[in-house]
Amino acid sequence: MSRAYSKNSKVISELKALEKKHGVLRPVDVVLFAKNEKTALHKIFVWDDTRAAHLYRLQQARYTIRIVVEQIEGIETDRDVKIFVSMMDDRQKKGGGYRNLRGVLSDDEMRETMLAEALDELNIFRRKYAGLTKLAAVFAAIDKVLA
Repeated sequence: MSRAYSKNSKVISELKALEKKHGVLRPVDVVLFAKNEKTALHKIFVWDDTRAAHLYRLQQARYTIRIVVEQIEGIETDRDVKIFVSMMDDRQKKGGGYRNLRGVLSDDEMRETMLAEALDELNIFRRKYAGLTKLAAVFAAIDKVLA
C-alpha cells in the first residue's frame, strides 16, 4: 500500500490544491475530495467498507504493538521501553511482524541489524531537518556516532 508519488503526479497536484484551498492539508478534506471517482486520489483509497474495516483494525493492532512499554532488565535505562520492535527484514516479508526487544538484543546478528537500522534512521532524520540550525549540536552528535 505504500507508494511514493513523483513531483508531476496528479495525486500531488490534488493534494497541493486542497492545501491551498484550506490553508492546511487535513486528512478529512482529502477523503471527502477523494470520494469523487474522477479524482486521482480516489484510486488510492479502499472504498469497500468491509475490507477497509479490516485494514483499519490491522492498523490499530500495529499501533497497539508499537506503544506497549515496560521496564526490561538488562537494558541500561531507568524508564520504560517499547517491548516489540519492527525489523526491516520482517517488514519486507508478506505479513510482516514484530519481535520481542529482549530477544533481538540477546541475538548478536539481530542486535547488529537493529543498530544498523537505527543509524539509517538517524541519517534520515538528519536529511529531513538539515535546514534547522538549532539542531547543529544534534547533527554533530550524529556525525560522532556515525564516524
